Amino acid sequence: MLESQQTPNPADLNKLLSRCREATHTPKQWVLAFERSVWHLSIFEQATGNLAGFVRATSDHGLNANLWDLVAQPGELQEHLLAVLVDQAIDTLCRTLPGCSISVLAPAITLKTLKAQGFIIDPDGIRAMTYRLR
Repeated sequence: MLESQQTPNPADLNKLLSRCREATHTPKQWVLAFERSVWHLSIFEQATGNLAGFVRATSDHGLNANLWDLVAQPGELQEHLLAVLVDQAIDTLCRTLPGCSISVLAPAITLKTLKAQGFIIDPDGIRAMTYRLR
């Protein structure tokens, strides 16, 4: 079930990120992340209610939008879940922030899905850098 209204529990998000071998965050960091996000999408398993996928977006409400924390639970449906999240994220951004360029910070497992949606790795030699705030 795709959900955009209910904010996932930070512990559940960290559990999903951990299963995907991605960095986890403190509850305080999650509160700040959600406050600074324009929206988020979650996929919950219908039978169990467990968090199975997640992505969130930030934007300057002008020219740029960024997708963060794109993850889906490992397993045979992982690529499908990632495809649903990316497709819905692009659709939402096109409706709410038309004309924005979209960048994404995501694990290598998502490259196939992102390329299928038209993302280009390092267009025109652009390289992103990150700095982890403590």
